[in-house]
Amino acid sequence: MNELTEKCIKAKEAASRLVSVSTVTKDIALEAIACALVERADEIIDANNSDIENAKNNGTRPSMLDRLALTRERIAGIAEGVRQVKTLNDPIGEVTRMWKRPNGLMIGQKRVPMGVIAIIYEARPNVTVDAAVLCLKTSNACVLRGGSEAINSNKAIMRIMQDAAYGAGIPEGTLNIIEDTSRETAARLMKMNGYIDLLIPRGGKGLIKSVVENATVPIVETAAGNCHVYVDCEADLDMALKIVINAKAQRPSVCNAAETLLVDSKIAEKFIPDVFRALKENNVEIRADKKSKDIFSDVKDVSEEDYYTEYNDYIISVKTVDGVDEAIAHINKYNTKHSEAIVTNNYEHAQKFLNEVDAAAVYVNASTRFTDGFEFGFGAEIGISTQKMHARGPMGLEALTSVKYIIYGDGQIRG
Repeated sequence: MNELTEKCIKAKEAASRLVSVSTVTKDIALEAIACALVERADEIIDANNSDIENAKNNGTRPSMLDRLALTRERIAGIAEGVRQVKTLNDPIGEVTRMWKRPNGLMIGQKRVPMGVIAIIYEARPNVTVDAAVLCLKTSNACVLRGGSEAINSNKAIMRIMQDAAYGAGIPEGTLNIIEDTSRETAARLMKMNGYIDLLIPRGGKGLIKSVVENATVPIVETAAGNCHVYVDCEADLDMALKIVINAKAQRPSVCNAAETLLVDSKIAEKFIPDVFRALKENNVEIRADKKSKDIFSDVKDVSEEDYYTEYNDYIISVKTVDGVDEAIAHINKYNTKHSEAIVTNNYEHAQKFLNEVDAAAVYVNASTRFTDGFEFGFGAEIGISTQKMHARGPMGLEALTSVKYIIYGDGQIRG
């Protein structure tokens, strides 16, 4: 039996036992995981160093190396995320509605686990922890398939989590990582009907496209993040400058980083020189349209393809637009329905932007970088859904549950 099939079978068996595991036991396991990650950080860092070295030898760009890297500080932050999940209410078993029919039947709606959740992701080892603990808290077994770039880190993290969780009473087989990172194995995971109840891809456009086109198991689409910041004609320009720099340069390799800056033509003459200089000081390459270059010429020309691009790098596209309507039209044409922001003191413009921009998260006067399960108070996230069915935006605990109807009667039969 191959590794994928063996681990999917174990996960399915564990999922049937997880429904009987108490919240107390799950929370004890989560605390054990958080402690173990910090206590055994040296193991994780040693494994991560091997991944970093391999990535450098393969010519991986710096922004992606940052996405891959783990430090003691980052591991401590990951452990804090685990503890936040522990403190959240366990949704499993919650009866969200109960009503009585004229025939006397009492009908309720109860939250239940999905069963086995699979996640295919790329070079972000923190996802291994986020996915595992969210699944554990919601009584779901997980089958994780990370990218080859982070395989040593992922194996070390999973080994530590398994030791902690199983030692606390979680059924063996609940937490699984596929060590074979080949495309063939990923393709087979997409078709493990009967074992996988939900598949969530996390990664770039190519990975998402492959899963959407090839999966036969149910999926949640988590698209790439081509995010925009629009600086309105009635914006506080000092605020706008800080938001743009944070959204683009604070961590450009992540999906909630801004890729395009839109500037209202009425304030372009005043704002563009300041924001372009600040972007350059932060080592950001600027690709701008003619109107913007007429104001500040020492930048590259932008192309149509640029407006569609999620750079994940120190690059930003810029366009000067004539008002909020043109900004909204541009965003809805080019975005990936992830996160969009307007900077404005005009209430009507803000409400128009909130109502008409089609995205999972829409901000007024704040950076797109906040689209994150931790920042939203979910403790962690298993992905950011950009579709509209079942879940949208950062997916926390409730997004990993389904419902079943429970019905109480006293002998009713249907006539």
